[in-house]
Amino acid sequence: MSERTSSISRKTNETQIEMNLDIDGQGKSDLNTPVPFLNHMLDLWTRHGLFDLTIHAAGDVEIDDHHTTEDIGICLGQAFLEALGDKRGIRRYGSALVPMDEALAQVVVDLSNRPHLEWRVDLPSEKVGTFDTELVHEFLWKLALEARMNLHVIVHHGTNTHHIIEAVFKALGRALDEASQIDPRVTGVPSTKGML
Repeated sequence: MSERTSSISRKTNETQIEMNLDIDGQGKSDLNTPVPFLNHMLDLWTRHGLFDLTIHAAGDVEIDDHHTTEDIGICLGQAFLEALGDKRGIRRYGSALVPMDEALAQVVVDLSNRPHLEWRVDLPSEKVGTFDTELVHEFLWKLALEARMNLHVIVHHGTNTHHIIEAVFKALGRALDEASQIDPRVTGVPSTKGML
């Protein structure tokens, strides 16, 4: 088993989440949340990032999916940051350009310890099934904040909202896989500051 793993537990009056992450995994997921569309997107994320991810979550989805989606983003960001450890030897930067039929998404990340989300995405529909598509931004902002990463998401074109979001999550997985990989040429952390 990889040493770059983490376990996160979060319990509030709105959600209960248990999460395990291995960033040097094989792309396996065990996802049990009350937000089926998010399960689908995170399954794609693990597969394309070659992360192993387990999530067991409950939340007040009778109100809407907001709290559960947001809190899973918080936990995943915390899990990723914890699993990275001291960041020694990582590549730090990663990028991916992923097509999904007519949609083309680009994700660029810097595991910089400076949280930022740059969101250049137009989603044609407010919902995919019962899922509010505005929650994709909410999820990614909380992920970037808690993982303390600079995250740029650009969708160059696309007309199908499901395809656009799917391309974003696949690109996110691939970009984070690249950024988190250990490069044997890197000594210490990849920063002239001496820390990330």
